[in-house]
Parts: sequence; structure tokens; C-alpha cells
Amino acid sequence: MPPDRIVIVGGGVVGSSIAWHLRTGGFEGEVVVVERDPTYRRASSFLAMGGVRQQFGSAANIRLAQYSVRFYERFDNAMRTPEHRPRAWFRQRGYLFLANDDNAGRLERRYERQRALGARVERVDVDAIRSLVPDLAVDDLRFGVFGPDDGYANPREVLAGFRHAAAAAGAACVTGEVTHLGVAAGRVRGVTLQDGTELEARAVVNAAGPFAARLAALADLELPVQPVRQHLFRCALPHRWPYRFPVVIDPGGVHWRHDDPVVSGDPDRIIVARTRLDEPPGENFECDRDRWTGDFRPPLLARLPAFEAAELVEGWAGLYEMTPDHNPLLGEHPQLEGFYLANGFSGHGLMMAPATGAALAELLTTGASTRVDIRAFDPGRFARGTEFRDDAMI
Repeated sequence: MPPDRIVIVGGGVVGSSIAWHLRTGGFEGEVVVVERDPTYRRASSFLAMGGVRQQFGSAANIRLAQYSVRFYERFDNAMRTPEHRPRAWFRQRGYLFLANDDNAGRLERRYERQRALGARVERVDVDAIRSLVPDLAVDDLRFGVFGPDDGYANPREVLAGFRHAAAAAGAACVTGEVTHLGVAAGRVRGVTLQDGTELEARAVVNAAGPFAARLAALADLELPVQPVRQHLFRCALPHRWPYRFPVVIDPGGVHWRHDDPVVSGDPDRIIVARTRLDEPPGENFECDRDRWTGDFRPPLLARLPAFEAAELVEGWAGLYEMTPDHNPLLGEHPQLEGFYLANGFSGHGLMMAPATGAALAELLTTGASTRVDIRAFDPGRFARGTEFRDDAMI
């Protein structure tokens, strides 16, 4: 019999959340988190925008997001340890989706569905949009959908908070790269690291983010998760803005949030994102600064002309972990007993990390997830020829 040990491969927000939930949820065995890069410089959670929203089009995603919103509301206190005090600073300034003639019908239907599913959202008219974002150009807008409980957190502080709290709760953190998955009689038996260290385990959790398929391939499993580059840009505002922005999503796809000063004297800034739907898959971390001038800045200025004087500070690229239906794989792999997946969040890993941690920890210890329903994200759905769609991806 393998030892009562669970090995989690990937120490980002998802893996560390699972570890913390295991250790604080009553699991008495050993929890080992294996992370190949302790600097986390290329971790998706390290490079994320940090948004957290309930505005999805399916009950399953709304429930995950609602759990995470409640968790992030108390994150800085819940994750506090004697050695570390996180400042994730979850700012619930809301998510504001803007509707024009092109997307009004789709957004109206989504709003009605969200209300029916219990998401806290408001349909706001153009005057209310002006009140929320006074500088916005609104001539082409018909209405907006605003989620007042939603907002954003500091991604690096969320990552650090989960990591330190998991370690303080008793999870062991090991630096290394997994080069072998031990498999016998249709069941995973543990992992071997590049330095030869062998870790026997009764369960292995694949929380390797964009690199999840590479890990699964060690057991000759094909995982439908691809790394896809995502750009973000940080701009310094010409002065301290007289109000704080919600996360604003333009109908054309460009969206931004505030990047607040941390200490007195820091500049007031924004972080801007826009997903390129035809971005080719691959482990590409190169920032294409031409994207700023060609794809980002023009629609941003068209929506808020007062950003004309904003100065580009930096740009960077991280990786989304994309599945064919842009929804995660959560649960035990149908072809390998004891091999659990927590991958494919398609840009929502940090957003869903608290709920994922709770669900996987319960699944690993009791055999079922009852606190958070993750059945829609069954890893076997693609092999069955089914997909889970949600039209609220950005």
C-alpha cells in the first residue's frame, strides 16, 4: 500500500489552495507540493490580472465564483501566518460589462440567466454608467451589466498568501521537476523528480497549469490543455484619478482595472488586457509591444479619451491554460486511478482557486465534492464527445 501521502504537482494558486484546504480540512496524511520554479516568474498566477467575477453564463461557474468571492473577502485575515501577512487587498469595485448594438442581445440574455442563477448583478442605464465611470464615452452604449460584489486582487500577494498559509498548515514544499509518474495496475503510485527523489503517494494532483499536458504525457495520457499567450500592459495615469475604476469590459474586448498605489508617492496606474482569439498555442512569454499600439491603445482611448496622456510603463505576457471549451478539468482522470486534475482554467485560475481548493480537497479525502459542485467539469467529457459551454468568457 502506498503511504497516506498526496503529491500536488504545481505550487501556484491552484495547487497551493488545494494543499491549504487539505491541511485545514482534516486530512491527516502528508501533503507534498512540488514546484519546479520557486521564483514563480513564469507562473500564470504570478503574471495574472487578478479579476474575480460572478458574471458567467452557467450555474457551475457562478457557484465557483461565488465561493471564491466570499473567500477573497476574508483572504488577508484567513491566510495570515506568524511569518507572513498577505496584502491581496481584494477591492470589490465591481465588474462593468458595456453593451452596444453589437453585443446588447447577448448581454441581455446573459444578464437574465445570471439573475435566475443567483448571481448578484444589476442592469444599469447609460446615466448610471456615467456615474460609475464619469469619463467614459457612452454615445454608442445601450446599457451595462454591473456586478457590485466583484473586483480584483493583487495576484502576487494571493499566490504568496496561499503558499505561506499552506506551508504553515503543514504542507511540505519541494523544489524539483517531475520526470516520471509511477503507474501500476491502472493506478498512479507516485512521482520521481529530476534529482532522483521518489515520492510514493496514494494520489497525485496535476496542478501544473499550462504545463499540465506535459505532466500527463509522462503517464501516456493525452490532456486537452494548451498553453496560450496572453498580454497585459501597465500604464501610469497622468495624475491621481479622482475616482477608482471598476473592471471595465468594452464590447470590443479591451478591459482594464486600477492598479492602486501601494505606498504614498506611488503613481496611480491601470492594467489593460485584451484576449487575442487567434493567438497560436505554445509556451511563448515574449511580449509583443506592437500589440499595445495596434490592438490595445486605440479602443482604450476611444472608450476613455482622458487616457490619452497615460504613459506605458511595461508590458508582459503570461500563459492561459486553454481547453477546447474554455472550462477547467476538475476531478479524477477516467483512465488513471488516483491521478487528479485541476487544470484548464482558461484565464480563470486565480479567480476559481479557492473553490477549486475546497472541491479537490473534499474529493481527495471523501471521494465526492459536496460543498462545491464540479460535475460539469468532469475530465472525461471530451473523450465522450461532450463539451461544457459558457458564453461569458473574455
